[in-house]
Amino acid sequence: MSAIELTAYPGSILGPIAKVLGWIMNGIYDIVYHLTGVESVTISIVIITILIYTCLLPLTIKQQKFSKLSQKMQPELNALREKYGNRKDQEAMMAMNEETQRIYQKYGVSPMGSCVQMLIQMPLLFALYRVFYNIPAYITSIKDYFGVLSNGKVVSGSVVDVISNTSGFQDIMQKIVTDYKITTVSVDFTTKDTSALNNYIIDVLYKLPKSGWEKLTSYFDNIGSAVGEITPHINKFNYAFGKINISDTPWNIIKTSFAGHEWIVLVLALLIPVLAYATQLLNIKLMPQAGGNNDQMAKQMKTMNTMMPLMSLFFCFITPTGLGIYWVVSALVRAVQQFFVNKHIENLDLDDIMKKNQEKAKKKREKLGISEDQIRQAAMIKTRNIESKANVNVSSAEKELELEKAQAAKSNAKAGSMASKANLVKEFNEKNNRK
Repeated sequence: MSAIELTAYPGSILGPIAKVLGWIMNGIYDIVYHLTGVESVTISIVIITILIYTCLLPLTIKQQKFSKLSQKMQPELNALREKYGNRKDQEAMMAMNEETQRIYQKYGVSPMGSCVQMLIQMPLLFALYRVFYNIPAYITSIKDYFGVLSNGKVVSGSVVDVISNTSGFQDIMQKIVTDYKITTVSVDFTTKDTSALNNYIIDVLYKLPKSGWEKLTSYFDNIGSAVGEITPHINKFNYAFGKINISDTPWNIIKTSFAGHEWIVLVLALLIPVLAYATQLLNIKLMPQAGGNNDQMAKQMKTMNTMMPLMSLFFCFITPTGLGIYWVVSALVRAVQQFFVNKHIENLDLDDIMKKNQEKAKKKREKLGISEDQIRQAAMIKTRNIESKANVNVSSAEKELELEKAQAAKSNAKAGSMASKANLVKEFNEKNNRK
């Protein structure tokens, strides 16, 4: 296994996704550098974000069509809920589910239609989180600057070479981790695996602030030349706006910049989560809103629309700045897309969309060997049986209620009344029958 694979995230699900995204970012970084001479991970983040959301655009359009159709069929779903009210018995629930499915079939949509994009976006987001935490593990030219080539060979005189050949470097590196509170990487400098040790050194060095690089010369002798060679590159590729370390969290940057009275850095670090919050609000404003204030789904959507920007604000404080930049850029890209998608959706004929959806569903069923008549007959029989059972339960309950009323009326009969005399005769007959 090559050295570059050792620092990459090894997860069985997110690991392969992170590797693919890292490979794409590596290609983007190299292309930008060779075309412009600019070394910038931030530019790579912006480009990969635009690329991802361009690929997701067909899903975005599909989701918006689903939202439009959902608004149109919402009155029918609301009427169905009113029809069954608060009944929770099994038969009523089954009947309601069956009728709900028929409404979705009528409009040619799936209840899961709004979840597809989220199911794709979330793994991408978490995988990118892993890539931004370990950029040198995914962008080979950046790892080369530290002195470890993709084949695992250590370049003589590089920072990794000088550090690894210093007696007791393990304790010194552990002290650096403690002094600079580097908690976002897991390292073990006691390992005997040379390749792993080299990668741990790079992981720690990559997280160092500028002040940490300046103090490396006090930790290691003869490292000044190697540090002087790499720091100009780090200041280019690893710093957004030339000030913000994209591998560190805004929260850490705010604390260190406040302590060091670096007010411009503090403002820029604060700007990332604030922009994430603002751009998320912009997205919500542009998204089609469900109608009907009394609808439970609309209330849930309103709550989610309130919480999502706040969650963006919080997460962009505690995750790497690179991920915050991705969050902001992705929200801006979505906002631009949403503006044009809204214009496109406004001009669509919903009835035509319904017909096309129904035709697609019909063709899928035909491939499975299911005819429309079979589905219609099965649905009618099933619904009739369910509704019949539901009605039987209602009738039984009504009968019991009437019997209770009759019993109460009998016990409350006045003395001397016809009902009272009838009760006495009935009791006399019952006693004689027992004898």
